[in-house]
Amino acid sequence: MAASSNRWSFFRAGGVDQVVLSSGADIVRLDELDPKLWVALSMPVAGVAIDRRTLELLDSDKDGHIRHPEILAAVAWVKATYKDHEQIMKGGDSVPIAALADGTVKAAALRILANLKKEAKAIALADATAGEKMFAETRFNGDGVVPVDAAEGDTRAVIEEIIKCLGAVTDRSGKPGVDKGKTDQFFTEARAFRDWQAKAHATTAPLGEATAAAADAVRAVRAKIDDYFTRCRMAAFDPRAAVALAGADADLAALSPKALSAASPELAAWPLAKIEAGRALPLGVGVNPAWAAKLATFAAVAVGPILGAGKTALTEDDWRAITGKLESYETHLAGKPQTAVEQLGGERLAAILAGSHEATIADLIAQDLAVKPEVDAMTEVERLCRYQRDLVKVLRNYANFADFYGRKGAVFQAGTLYLDSRGCALTVEVTDAGKHGAMAGMAGAYLAYCDLARAGAKKQIAAAFTAGDSDNLMVGRNGVFVDRDGKDWEATITKIVDNPISVRQAFWAPYKKLARMIEENAAKRASAAEAESHAKLEATASTVVAAIGVAIGGIGTLVAAIMSPLIGLGMWLPLGLIALMVVISSPSMFLAFMKLRNRNLGPLLDANGWAVNTRAKINVPFGGALTDVAALPAGSGRKLDDPYAEKPTPWKLYIALVVLLGLATGWYFGKLDSTLENFSQSLTSESVLGQNAPIVKARQLKPALKTAADATGKVAAAAVAAAKAAAPK
Repeated sequence: MAASSNRWSFFRAGGVDQVVLSSGADIVRLDELDPKLWVALSMPVAGVAIDRRTLELLDSDKDGHIRHPEILAAVAWVKATYKDHEQIMKGGDSVPIAALADGTVKAAALRILANLKKEAKAIALADATAGEKMFAETRFNGDGVVPVDAAEGDTRAVIEEIIKCLGAVTDRSGKPGVDKGKTDQFFTEARAFRDWQAKAHATTAPLGEATAAAADAVRAVRAKIDDYFTRCRMAAFDPRAAVALAGADADLAALSPKALSAASPELAAWPLAKIEAGRALPLGVGVNPAWAAKLATFAAVAVGPILGAGKTALTEDDWRAITGKLESYETHLAGKPQTAVEQLGGERLAAILAGSHEATIADLIAQDLAVKPEVDAMTEVERLCRYQRDLVKVLRNYANFADFYGRKGAVFQAGTLYLDSRGCALTVEVTDAGKHGAMAGMAGAYLAYCDLARAGAKKQIAAAFTAGDSDNLMVGRNGVFVDRDGKDWEATITKIVDNPISVRQAFWAPYKKLARMIEENAAKRASAAEAESHAKLEATASTVVAAIGVAIGGIGTLVAAIMSPLIGLGMWLPLGLIALMVVISSPSMFLAFMKLRNRNLGPLLDANGWAVNTRAKINVPFGGALTDVAALPAGSGRKLDDPYAEKPTPWKLYIALVVLLGLATGWYFGKLDSTLENFSQSLTSESVLGQNAPIVKARQLKPALKTAADATGKVAAAAVAAAKAAAPK
């Protein structure tokens, strides 16, 4: 990449060097900064605390993400539009006209102020977005839509009729109107309908105005009459068909218990009349009741007008004559255009087509589009005001994370979760729970996923606990979440990603786990004991006493094993106890230390669609700042006389008993004899216990052990010598 002409400054935060954006020159020369030095290279449009319309203007390809080239395009636009580049650093949603370079945007800003009849030295976002007011008195606004009130005379009525048939297109000012697409569609369909009507003549309407009714009546019974004559032809072909095609006896018997009527669907499936070879179709007596009404209409409006009145039966030749008479009408009807303009009627459509309305509307559209470049530039004024207000904020959460590390509220922070006497400021909205759960664990932070609910609305967040401990954090706990707009939500923990919160927590973790294990085992034993029968109470009590005795003996042995080497430390005993605790806790502390060093914001944001370009660390001091632990205000008064306080635990007594137990154990094993001999020989364990003292027994065993060792050595030496002698030379 070519060297930059700008002298860049960087600040160190999160273990990363981040560019300082302190001037307009820094902003407009961002294209010279190596992309590898940007903290992010892509940001989602959803789930960030920046005006959605601003993000849509930045997202030029409308794919829901704002990528590095789109940010550079916005910077280039600012560079070309502003004369005073330092103005962009001042924020606010208004821009002085004097700060703009000469060009279409400046001209558009001046026109907006003129349309609004405002004499101002600056253009504001409210001015740029006052669409309806801005264009209320403007006949043409460059969007290619002609509203009703932009036309005059009968052309206005035609536009209203186009809207009635095909719907409206909304003008930039909010008014209903028509564009080229709607206009072309209307006149194309109107001509098609007119041409179709022009093809109608005597051959297509043999009965005049009665043709349509006759055709409808024929269409209603056509399939059933064709079926009847086909069955009769089958009966002529094979006499057995007359019975078989008339309907099965079982089907007829099935109708007998039912309450039948002419509307019964079971009847409609039967033939129109009795099936016989060469039999004419009766039109009155002897027809299927389900079809009697339709056949009567058919006889009145089709058979009578075509074949003559008085027909009581219809032969197959008669049927062909009727359908042949109406064939040209049916063909013509099949070619009828399916269009909504038909509702205006043939006469009105003919009148519209005879006039010059199409050309008039086309001319109005052309006049409107003629001012499009200027009006589009007016739309760019909205971009100007939104970039003035939001672009620097975007960059402070994109090129660097200055707002996050400066604790000014990053755009990805959803709000604050208040739970367990803490306020967690590092919360992110979860848009894809599956993706987030798969990636967020790599952040190395202690995360609590919470379901939020407020007035029927629901969403999910992930909150990072970076201070305090995790003792009272569990699935199901409730808290309150306050979003960026100050609205409070009910919050319930649904999932926890367990990672260390602090080294201090890790130090006590082994002992807390031991305490939980003891509590769980005690609860299990108590539950089992309670379930025992009262009849076995005495036996159970004896067993428990025995178990307690064994447990006490085991504890004594354990304490002796631990305390025995410690007693030998003498006055260094306290340091020995501390060292023992450090040894127990050091693995947990080391793992916590490593994880806390690698705690990273990146996976949390990547899971929401960001492309974080570096490792944005959350170290221990900064993590402590992101989670506020409850504390009394400075200067608060405090009364300590709690009337319901529990009695203090006698820790001094417990410690004294443990020390005495350790001393007794050390004395029993003779570890204190050398010290006690300085005071009185009679106090040593050897003097008091005599031959039963463990130290005496150990001393007595030494000769025997030495003799056994010597014998073992001699046997081993003899075996080696024998092996050498037997080995081949």
